[in-house]
Amino acid sequence: MREIVLDTETTGLNPLTGDRLVEIGCVEILNRIPTGQVYHVYLNPERDMPVEAFNVHGLSREFLSDKPLFAQVVDDFLAFIQGDPLVIHNAAFDIGFINAELARLGRPALTFDRVVDTLSLARRRHAGASNRLDDLMARYGIDSSRRTKHGALLDSELLAEVYAELCGGKQTALSLTVVESGAVLAERREAGPRQRPRPLAPRLSPEEIAAHQAFVAGLGENAIWKEYAAET
Repeated sequence: MREIVLDTETTGLNPLTGDRLVEIGCVEILNRIPTGQVYHVYLNPERDMPVEAFNVHGLSREFLSDKPLFAQVVDDFLAFIQGDPLVIHNAAFDIGFINAELARLGRPALTFDRVVDTLSLARRRHAGASNRLDDLMARYGIDSSRRTKHGALLDSELLAEVYAELCGGKQTALSLTVVESGAVLAERREAGPRQRPRPLAPRLSPEEIAAHQAFVAGLGENAIWKEYAAET
């Protein structure tokens, strides 16, 4: 199953009071394993950068001033995520900002029925514990040394690892064996061993066969290997 792990960075906490997106990062996963396909873009928010937000992600107004507007990338973004499930930590935050940007362009909103909120998953699995992304990475032994500041693509990559663990570990996403029904196995037992359509090519050279026959000839009349020598 294709899913998209998604994260954003913003100018603040509330899109309804003028805060905007400044970064989107997406990681494609199939059966909870990253495929290597990603989507990443920095965005010009067309406004200042509050110091509180800058301290979180380190994206300045100057750095973002020549980056594209959301309107310029929206089609590429929607083409990447398609209609597949979105895996997001604290999904209400990110979806709220994306939908605010879509609303400015008169585009349909992303619906929550396609969202997997890893914060909700973590709260069910680790009730009473802190379930920030940093806490989950520490709990599952995921290397967070690259995460000196928040970044949408890096956080999506790390969240993909956390999501696999929340779902039982990466091993659960791998199909290593094929389980067959008892009827199929019984049918195979009744049929007995199948004959090869063509015999395997001999591994011994004529010289090796001759040497073996000479060796067997010296073992005596009742040697069982004589039967094999006669067959070969």
